[in-house]
Amino acid sequence: MNQTQKKVLRIIEDLKEHLSYLKLFGFQEIPVEIPSLENFKNDVSKKPLTNMSLTLSEIKEELGDCRRCKLFSTRTHIVFGVGNKNADIVFVGEGPGQEEDKQGVPFVGMAGQKLTDIIEKGMGLKRSDVYICNIVKCRPPNNRDPEKDEIDACSSFLEKQIKAINPKVIVALGKPASSTLLGRNVAITRERGTWHSFQGYQVMLTFHPAYLLRFYTEENRRLVWEDMKKALSAI
Repeated sequence: MNQTQKKVLRIIEDLKEHLSYLKLFGFQEIPVEIPSLENFKNDVSKKPLTNMSLTLSEIKEELGDCRRCKLFSTRTHIVFGVGNKNADIVFVGEGPGQEEDKQGVPFVGMAGQKLTDIIEKGMGLKRSDVYICNIVKCRPPNNRDPEKDEIDACSSFLEKQIKAINPKVIVALGKPASSTLLGRNVAITRERGTWHSFQGYQVMLTFHPAYLLRFYTEENRRLVWEDMKKALSAI
C-alpha cells in the first residue's frame, strides 16, 4: 500500500468515526454535493484498489488460531505484532520469548525493554511510533532458534504485515531475522550496519537486543547506535 492509499484509508476511518458521532445526536442524513471522481482518480496510485494489500486486522484474522506448524502445541498465545499500522520503521525479531508468550505481545521481556530503550532513549521515537513483529508468531520451546519449517509456515504472514504497513525501513534484529528476510545465511557480526533489500523495502541489519544483554560492551552499544542512525536517516 503506497502513501496516497494510506491517506485515503485514514480519511475513510476518520469519516466513519465522525458519522458515528453524528448518529448519536440524531442525524439521519447529511446533505452534501457529490464531487466528481476525476480528480480523485488522478491523485491515487495507478495500482488498482482491488489489489490493495490486506489490512493488519485482515491478516490477523487470516492467521486465526494458527496450527500450520508444530509450535502451536506448546504456545500460550499467538504473538502477532504491535505498533503503528502506518509506521515508517518496522522492527523484525526472531520469535516470542516466555514473557511474550504469556502476554501475546512482542518484545516485552528484558530484550524488549532494551529495544524500547533503543527506540525511545536512543532514536527519540515512541515505541507506539514503530511496528514490532517477529519472523515466527509462536514461541519456540526453550527460546531456541526457529526451525526452517516453522519460519516457512509464518513467512507469508510476515510479508503481508510488511506490505500492509509499507514502511520506509525494516530493521532486522539479529541473525535469524536477517537470514529470513535476505533468504540466505547472514553472518550478523560481519554484516550488521549494512543496507539490503526485501521485496523492494530497505533493510538495515543490526544485533538483536538479547545479544546486547549477553555481550554488553560500549563497542556493541556504539555499533547498534550507528545502525539506528542509518535507519533514522532513511526516514
